[in-house]
Amino acid sequence: MKFRHAVATLAAIAALGTSASALASPGSEKLDKVAVDFVRLTLEAGEREPGYVDAYYGPKDWQAAAKGSPRPVSVLRKEADRLQALLAKIPDEGLTADQRRRKLFLKGQVKAAQTRLAMIAGDKFSFQDEAEGLFGVRPVIKPLKAYDPILARIDKLAPGKGDLAARVDAFQAGYVIPTDRLEPVMKAGIAACKAKTEAHIKLPEGERFDLSFVTKKPWSGYNWYQGGAHSLIEINTDLPIYISRALDLGCHEGYPGHHVLNALLEEKLTKEKGWVEFSVYPLFSPQSLIAEGSANYGIELAFPGKAKTDFERDKLYPLAGLDPKTAAAYGALMDAKAALAQSELTIAAAYLDGKMSKPEAVKALAKYGLSSTARAEKRLSFIETYRAYIINYSLGQDLVRAHVERAGKSETARWKAMERLLSEPTTPADLAR
Repeated sequence: MKFRHAVATLAAIAALGTSASALASPGSEKLDKVAVDFVRLTLEAGEREPGYVDAYYGPKDWQAAAKGSPRPVSVLRKEADRLQALLAKIPDEGLTADQRRRKLFLKGQVKAAQTRLAMIAGDKFSFQDEAEGLFGVRPVIKPLKAYDPILARIDKLAPGKGDLAARVDAFQAGYVIPTDRLEPVMKAGIAACKAKTEAHIKLPEGERFDLSFVTKKPWSGYNWYQGGAHSLIEINTDLPIYISRALDLGCHEGYPGHHVLNALLEEKLTKEKGWVEFSVYPLFSPQSLIAEGSANYGIELAFPGKAKTDFERDKLYPLAGLDPKTAAAYGALMDAKAALAQSELTIAAAYLDGKMSKPEAVKALAKYGLSSTARAEKRLSFIETYRAYIINYSLGQDLVRAHVERAGKSETARWKAMERLLSEPTTPADLAR
């Protein structure tokens, strides 16, 4: 079914209460109706909170209607409750396996809408309750002291004496991409990520991206999916960019990360199946756990083991004018730092739950993130903006890694598992299988 025909059919669903898929089962007809109303709900919620809608490429008249007359938050909350009740009444009997997964995906997305709308209305949640309500996973919060042994190991890798974070920051300063070489280095990194991905996943015809450099953002990189297998990738240059970030951002924002995920969902689910709920991406939803987790894991899937450091040494260091002979030492430090990633959850939970002051949070982020105060302040700005969203990076990556690597040790098996994850209605519960 062509997308324009699917859109016309789904518009008819909303207006007439009938569905082409009704021939398959009454349950699938009801799912179609819920999907249409979910998209409208999401678009209107996006008018009540800037940034709520990360991407939309569905019918333009639905977007115009949402902009023209968005319902009050109180009404949207009742609508989300109504949709959740409707989903609960749709029996699994008569649904195909795909349709049952679709139903579970919608339930998670609507639960997130219920939670986020409650937050917009002023309701307060603990960090863990917020994370579970929005992203479908309840994070385990470890005490900060659990990360002290990792700091002790890294202390042996960082040259010099004195404060460890200051030493690591000073060491990393030697691996900054010069401003005048940033664009060619980033483009080379993205191209390498794309080549690795294309060797295993057939990308939609005509897929493409534009690259832009921006400032004054709380994030380091962002993929703005435009629809039609087209993305705008923005890289924030507020702070110096380290050489390791070229492949990190290239894979995370591009291939096999956000760009590929969105392009495959559009092609496989929105166009081919006519599942209109995938034409909208509410940022605060379980979809983000899948998106961020797969984007982060995509880095090590594309460049496993020493492959990342080797590529940087051979291709990116010369482009950036850095000494390739020092790549191994820098790569070892970056690998060691990765074990500290979830310390950020502990700090964010304490800060957002009012158990840690802002100066204390900045100090802790600098210590356990092994960064300068300026970078810690930038990271806290992200946490203040996106709150529990941060679980999707480290925790999401761990869940996706475990899921994909259960497929087997072969590169082919793991890429196949990744492709399925990126092109199906994957939920956090699916990652446990």
